[in-house]
Amino acid sequence: MHGSTEVTTEEKVKKPGKGKTVLAGLVRRASGVKLPDSRLLGSIDFTFLVVVLVLVAFGLGMVFSASYYYSINNYDNPFYYLIRDGVWVVLGLVLMWIGTIVDYRKYWGWYIVVLGVMILLLIVVLTPIGIEVNGARRWLGVGSLTIMPGELVKMGLILFIARYFSEKPERIHSWKEGMLPMLGIMIVCALLIIKQPNLSTAITVCGIIVCMMLICGMKWRYVGFCFAAGAVGIFSIVTFLPNSHWASRITSFLDPFADMLGDGYQVAQSLLALGSGGLFGVGIGKSVQKSLYLPEPQNDFILAIIGEELGFVGVLALLLVYCIFIWRGVRIAMNAPDQFGMLIASGIVIMVALQVILNVAVVTSTMPATGINLPYVSYGGNALMMFMFLAGVMLNISRHEQ
Repeated sequence: MHGSTEVTTEEKVKKPGKGKTVLAGLVRRASGVKLPDSRLLGSIDFTFLVVVLVLVAFGLGMVFSASYYYSINNYDNPFYYLIRDGVWVVLGLVLMWIGTIVDYRKYWGWYIVVLGVMILLLIVVLTPIGIEVNGARRWLGVGSLTIMPGELVKMGLILFIARYFSEKPERIHSWKEGMLPMLGIMIVCALLIIKQPNLSTAITVCGIIVCMMLICGMKWRYVGFCFAAGAVGIFSIVTFLPNSHWASRITSFLDPFADMLGDGYQVAQSLLALGSGGLFGVGIGKSVQKSLYLPEPQNDFILAIIGEELGFVGVLALLLVYCIFIWRGVRIAMNAPDQFGMLIASGIVIMVALQVILNVAVVTSTMPATGINLPYVSYGGNALMMFMFLAGVMLNISRHEQ
């Protein structure tokens, strides 16, 4: 009809505020949180969501399989780790939902506070307040309720770098305003984490900072400088501290079977598991190495059990899922509406990619054995909940795609 004031579907999408109920508007105003509307699942990157849920579900199943005998031996309950991991998955889903519905731009003003608190926790964990397990002081908390500051600081760094360089992009070209502050933060965080000790997390933290700065426009020659500094550090440890914990870790991966009952034990058992799996694996639940040969197989070395039970094909399929995660993550970053969203998404993708690469390298004895989990798959509440929350942040950024 002529003179009709009907609004088309396209116009409705452009004006999501229209049609909200009075009650929803009051709740939203009181809480300060934007409520999801009926188009939530239609506006996020659904492929990314499915990939995350597939990884989490697969991880839950493999944690049960890998920890079965270890749970019986230590807790007389084959479901001990499955139940705990299931609780963390549920909490992680809640955090992912929160990350999805809260506008990522609300984090803009929290970058200094978040990073400051994370660094403070890294200092506190080294005091007698920190909880020591197997010679490593990485946890804070009471009883079974613990946090790992080393995991949380990664999230703080991503937020800080995203805000710092999106506020003034030209900072990346300044040695005083760009390079020196980032170098200082990198050194402080890395030294505090190494002191725990936790070499793999320190490597991940440094990798996140360097890669995000590259995306911001840092020149490649500075990357060469970072690699050179790392090489000098490794050479110095092996040469001047040959009997230290770090030197034995660095050299044992070259031939783990040379010290199979010492520093090379865990890696040797990992290689035996991968070799036993062959092309198609021995079958789900039929791993031999998880029968108290490979220490805590549900944690950092869960990929070895996956390789034994599902074979090379199973590991390859898992890595393909991670590749899809990275592809969709890069797509979300490229289509982000602003540089702040682009850098947050890039940082999350970089963190996941680095941890997958490092975990595979450790399990296959391509680099020294250090504790680093396989994102969304390994057992561990702190890491799993953090990764799921960050997946929610990615989904929120995808809702604002240009």
